[in-house]
Amino acid sequence: MKAIGYQKSLPIEHQESLQDITLGDPTPAGRDLLVEVKAISVNPVDTKVRMRAEPQPGEWQVLGWDATGVVRSVGPDAQLFKPGDRVWYAGAIDRAGTNSELHLVDERLVGTMPSSLDFARAAALPLTSITAWEILFDRLQVPRERTGDDGLLIIGAAGGVGSILVQLASQLTGLQVIGTASRAHTRTWIRELGAHEVIDHSRPLVDELKKIGAAPPRYIVSLNKTDLHFEQIVDAIAPQGKFALIDDPEPIDVRLLKRKSVSLHWELMFTRSLFATSDMIEQHRLLEEVSSLVDEGMLRSTFNEHFGTICAAHLKRAHALLESGRSCGKIVLEGF
Repeated sequence: MKAIGYQKSLPIEHQESLQDITLGDPTPAGRDLLVEVKAISVNPVDTKVRMRAEPQPGEWQVLGWDATGVVRSVGPDAQLFKPGDRVWYAGAIDRAGTNSELHLVDERLVGTMPSSLDFARAAALPLTSITAWEILFDRLQVPRERTGDDGLLIIGAAGGVGSILVQLASQLTGLQVIGTASRAHTRTWIRELGAHEVIDHSRPLVDELKKIGAAPPRYIVSLNKTDLHFEQIVDAIAPQGKFALIDDPEPIDVRLLKRKSVSLHWELMFTRSLFATSDMIEQHRLLEEVSSLVDEGMLRSTFNEHFGTICAAHLKRAHALLESGRSCGKIVLEGF
């Protein structure tokens, strides 16, 4: 099968940072599905793993943690899907990734692809939807109610996770959703997705919240550069609030949260698969629900740019854009 991989952690502009390769076809075991990959999207985790994790000498590392495709065959213990089903998922970080024609994934991490989307637009959603859902409902434990006056401040709301988090919070909760963005087109993007207010994270957060007449938010989520904003987050959050983050910041002094009795919640959507937790199937269930919400018109794809077929050259371009910090929405590639 065709795949894209690397053997050394190299800057993306290096000729061998990502390469077109050929690997043997995998065989499903246990609860695995063998999926014929139709489309993928690219996430910051791809760039981080590329630079931090090298395979054993002579081996290839295949990245990719978002895919849509068609089930080709199933393992002997699989129960949820059958050959021919159209599926979407993000998979597991400790297995080979989705940048390949064929891919193995545990069915408990897989959902039915929305029927209203094509493969490319659906591929933009799995990883970010799982992450945003787990932040909102598993980590912060926000009630799924349409009442209340609590606020949610999302720092870096125009990125992949933020673009879904804004939608989930505005559609499924009673929170006042406030996103941050520093550029005109990203401010417009966040408003289109349902944010009630947008403020500028390049300015003091407390001052920006006062400008819009917002009370200190009970919930704050930081999606990038947390170390740069942390002291402002402490100042801005309501007493007894909840703070969540997903990035890998430089050291932050969590003791600053004590005075306000603020709880801290770290989200990694790969935790359930890494540790084979007893509730791993929750990712299947939430992807099924997100699929229904998409088909009902309550959620929209965060697809933004189509970079062409799945190959090393196009993936290099996607990695470079993500590393620049200038991306908005999701980058998708389709077909081999």
